[in-house]
Amino acid sequence: REELCEVTCSTKDMHSGVIGGGVHEAMTDLAKLFASLVDSSGKILIPGIYDDVAPVTEKEREAYKQVDFDLETFKVDAGVDGVHGKLLHGTKEEVLMHRWRYPTLSLHGIQGAFDGVGSKTVIPAKVIGKFSMRTVPHQQPDRIEALTKKYVEEEFAKLKSPNKMRIFVDKASTAWYREPDDPNFAAAAAATRRVHKTDPAFTREGGSIPITEVLEDVCEAVCVHIPIGASDDGAHSQNEKIDIENYLNGMKLMHCYMDELSRLPSAPDAPARAEQAADEARRLAANKWRRRCKVQLMRFGCDCLECQ
Repeated sequence: REELCEVTCSTKDMHSGVIGGGVHEAMTDLAKLFASLVDSSGKILIPGIYDDVAPVTEKEREAYKQVDFDLETFKVDAGVDGVHGKLLHGTKEEVLMHRWRYPTLSLHGIQGAFDGVGSKTVIPAKVIGKFSMRTVPHQQPDRIEALTKKYVEEEFAKLKSPNKMRIFVDKASTAWYREPDDPNFAAAAAATRRVHKTDPAFTREGGSIPITEVLEDVCEAVCVHIPIGASDDGAHSQNEKIDIENYLNGMKLMHCYMDELSRLPSAPDAPARAEQAADEARRLAANKWRRRCKVQLMRFGCDCLECQ
């Protein structure tokens, strides 16, 4: 989910030498609000934000053992090895869990502020802070929005600033997660073994792919994500890439995956049918929030009679 925090202090930009010291500056307020969202250890400071996070099970803890993950390599991939060489957590399991199964909050930028090379002694009339939260299963967008709005408004009130502040959601969706024992995952795993000659690791990842839920709704089936990139591709960063070998193997992987799907039993046995029923129930429950009300088109997750 991506959110915007807007603070306005004037109808026009001002000269810091002439006006500075005489007005309440929007940037000062925004900086304090940003600092109140997350601490230096990565912990989100919004009360109640972790309440709906599922506890770690033994089955999940065991799943991390099959993931080939090296902390030193991760430092290089993240680019921190050339700066300080430190991570927020000290073990493979802790790093993976905080990347995959716990919510995170990141600050991205400030619109309206000067960000060019050189100096510019201007007090911006309005600034818009941009931040995002990666939510996880069981967290609902409407509850996260309410908690965040309440907290930021309370923190702004503590500043006793006369400036105008508003916080609003730019875009949001529910977290997507499926158990990897669905036949669809079995087909993807078999295809991976055919192309890459190794067993795949079942992982989780933070990313904004809300189309997954749309596909599940339309096709009435469980989706599976099959990555074809590498850990050093640098998504969203400078010089983002994809290796030609991975691109070609990705096409082979898709072909083999479709072939493996055709080999799945047409009449699943009783345990498989039970698992499919459970998957469908989980899918419908997870996708409920995204459904638009048939009467009030701006309302989502509706329970009115027309939508039942």
